[in-house]
Amino acid sequence: MIVRAAVCPSPPLLARELTGRTEILPDLRDACAAAVADLLAAAPDVVAVVGGGEETATWDPEDRLDLSAYAAGYAPSPAGAVAADGDGEHGKPSLPLAVGIGALLLDDAGYAGPRILQAVGESASADACLRLGRDLAAASPRVALLAVGDGSARRSRSAPGYLDERAVPFDDGVQRAVREGDLAALARLDPDLARDLMATGRAAWQVLAGACDGAFAGVRPAAEIRYAADPFGVAYLVAVLS
Repeated sequence: MIVRAAVCPSPPLLARELTGRTEILPDLRDACAAAVADLLAAAPDVVAVVGGGEETATWDPEDRLDLSAYAAGYAPSPAGAVAADGDGEHGKPSLPLAVGIGALLLDDAGYAGPRILQAVGESASADACLRLGRDLAAASPRVALLAVGDGSARRSRSAPGYLDERAVPFDDGVQRAVREGDLAALARLDPDLARDLMATGRAAWQVLAGACDGAFAGVRPAAEIRYAADPFGVAYLVAVLS
């Protein structure tokens, strides 16, 4: 059963190995760290990290993100060296970005307990996401879920996907659903619209909706928004649901 859930975005800049001492979006980093700390304070048996990927797959809990793919000239330590074929540590395939960022956030929080690293296909239907969420919720008596992914990337002319007037209403709807604990609204998100808006968090949010549905006996979970802004024209949301 889900005992607590958190939502975080997935920009590579959350990996401190890429930015060193440079303070980039410190408020976002602090919000993510606080959200993960609250997640772990629920004393879960296992933490499930869910994020978008090319296909739905469960990854090895020891796998990590290949950071060299996101920073030219990045040189990992010898213990984390990247293989010549582009695979990650020790020749393993690198985690999808969102799942990898979730794993890094757990590492940064000092969490060494059991974890499930779950990618969900970015083209997965809403029904498939909801079913996956219910399966994850049943993985243990006390499951904490970290749903990782971005909102729309088309909120301004300088955004990665340029300006789309549908972006702000879409993101506002997601934020309102999370703030109000409205799982049904998350379940109704349109995968096609999310794809148009480059909102990579859609599938993970719907997995969260499926996981939490039933965990709160029909009562909407209490939620606290820790961060909501759109630096670089991309919507980033951090929240905790309990």
